[in-house]
Amino acid sequence: GFSRRDRLGGKSKHRAPLTASISSMIARLRRSALVRGGLVIGAGILIGNITGFIRVAITAYLLGTHARADALAVSTGLADTLNTIVVNTLLVAFVPMLMLRPSHERLAVFARAGRLFAWILTGLSVLVALFAPQLVALLGPGLAAEQKHTAVILLEILAPGILFSGASGIYAALLYTERRFMAPASYQLCLNGSTIIFALAFWHAIGEYGFAVGYTVGAAVQLGATWFASRDLRASRPERISIPSREILSKPGLYLLYAGLMSANIVLARAFATHAGSGVAAALDYSMRCVNVVIAYLVYPVANSLMPEIARLRATNETAHAYRLMSRGVGLMAIASVISCGAGLLLRTPAIAILFQRGSFTAESTALVSNVFVGLAPSLIGWTLMDLISRCCFALDRPRLPLFAAFVPVAVNGLFLAVLRWRGQLGDPVLLGL
Repeated sequence: GFSRRDRLGGKSKHRAPLTASISSMIARLRRSALVRGGLVIGAGILIGNITGFIRVAITAYLLGTHARADALAVSTGLADTLNTIVVNTLLVAFVPMLMLRPSHERLAVFARAGRLFAWILTGLSVLVALFAPQLVALLGPGLAAEQKHTAVILLEILAPGILFSGASGIYAALLYTERRFMAPASYQLCLNGSTIIFALAFWHAIGEYGFAVGYTVGAAVQLGATWFASRDLRASRPERISIPSREILSKPGLYLLYAGLMSANIVLARAFATHAGSGVAAALDYSMRCVNVVIAYLVYPVANSLMPEIARLRATNETAHAYRLMSRGVGLMAIASVISCGAGLLLRTPAIAILFQRGSFTAESTALVSNVFVGLAPSLIGWTLMDLISRCCFALDRPRLPLFAAFVPVAVNGLFLAVLRWRGQLGDPVLLGL
């Protein structure tokens, strides 16, 4: 047998390597660019979603689920969709394009591609402003004439924000290549914060138009933030290199198609919801914002810090390591998304009441949004995993699988909604969300 001192000494000998191992792991995590990037982006998402909830709560307080809220949902929903598509396209496709270039060529590629994207974004903003009546008629066919007129004016005010958001995405891509996440992570804070300030300050003067003015000003503020943060990266004179426009646009074009198909899913549902009765489109929008919060927390911190690493590993022919990183991320997201979906379904009614039920948002509004959320919540699992895998596939230059998969949701959704309308069941909020 051993003496008590011997036994205790033996235990301390086992503890020492364990303590050293934990300390070493913590030190590696502190040095990891992936972890630091995830923490910064996560903090930005946290602040952005807090202000986002305040923005939605103010919208609910002032407009509830009445017809005016439908007009705001259709116009702001389109602007949000286009901005999300443009910014994500630039980050997912442009960041790997820059990372694969040698450091001395990177600024030249950025300058050439940045000018090209800026012209495209300008044209898109002008087209949205010019064809606002046609877009509202297409995306809000069930709106009354007065609400359609309001939605058209709102969309015209929101149109410049597409250029500002897209241009900030161009500068954000350059910042991502140097692992500078602070300014890009403030995107939602700028949009939501400015929207809140203008909506409250000008509610009595211009009503719901204050939301649109604040949104556009917030996009301009974010553009200024990313431009200022990247000024030292653009200080040197870029080299003269010849890059065909086709090479610059091919990869962003593929992701643009993917993101457009994914976003068309909710745009299609919102268009059908305007036929379901007053306030249903707004209820769908409130529910979708709740789902988007969870998706943002699950996907963006991991994906936006993972993409530069995967692109770097691909450039150095370490594809196996890139796939291992991707697999770990997907495994964690699968567990987290299932838990989040279950919690959302269990707590939806009290959570919606706590967040929104005040002012014009009544108990009937809470019941309507809660019922839409029942059908919509399970999409959180598939959406989270598909988006994370797709972003990683684009970083690996393997876009075929995401593009094929993106056709599935919108095709199934369109067929399902058409059947609901044919059977006269669009008024059922659970089926609409489903």
